[in-house]
Amino acid sequence: MCAALERLPLAAGSVELAWSNMALHWAADPPAVLAELARVLAPEGLLMFSTLGPDTLKELRAAAGEARVHRFADMHDLGDALLAAGFAAPVMDMEMLTLTYAAPAGLVADLRASGQTLARPERARGLAPRALRAALEAAGTSASIEVIYGHAWKGTPRKSADGRSIVHFERRPLP
Repeated sequence: MCAALERLPLAAGSVELAWSNMALHWAADPPAVLAELARVLAPEGLLMFSTLGPDTLKELRAAAGEARVHRFADMHDLGDALLAAGFAAPVMDMEMLTLTYAAPAGLVADLRASGQTLARPERARGLAPRALRAALEAAGTSASIEVIYGHAWKGTPRKSADGRSIVHFERRPLP
C-alpha cells in the first residue's frame, strides 16, 4: 500500500502488526503518525519501527549549518509520543554507526543515491555556495548515523468513545 503515514486508508483496529522501517523520520509530525498507527492497530497489536535519531549526520550539521541538515526526533520524545497515542510498554533503543569515506564527496554521493535529501520546507533552494563546499571539505570524512529502534503494544482501551471508563474482568476457576 502506498499512503500518507498520517492518513492510512485502513479501518480502525484492523491491523495486528505495523512495521515501519526508516520512514518515521520523513514525517512532518511523527506524533501524528504514531497516533494514526494506534488508530489502525487492534487492541494488543504490535508496532515496530526504526528511524534516525538527532545525532545522525552531526558532522555534516556542524559543517553545513543547522538549516541545511534534516532534524531528527529524539528517542525519548518518540517514547513519550507512543504513550500519548495510547501505546503500552514502549521499548526504545539506539545504536551509533560511523561511516568513513575517502573524501567528503563520497558522503554526499551516498546521501543523494539513497534519496536522503533535506525534507525541511524552509530549506535553501538552488546550488550550494562555494563556502558550503569548503566547509564540507574541512569537516572530514566521517558520518555518524544514530539508528533508533522502538516497539510498543497498543493498549486495551480504558475509556469508551463517550468517555465512560471500561473495566475488564477475568473469570478464573476457583482452586
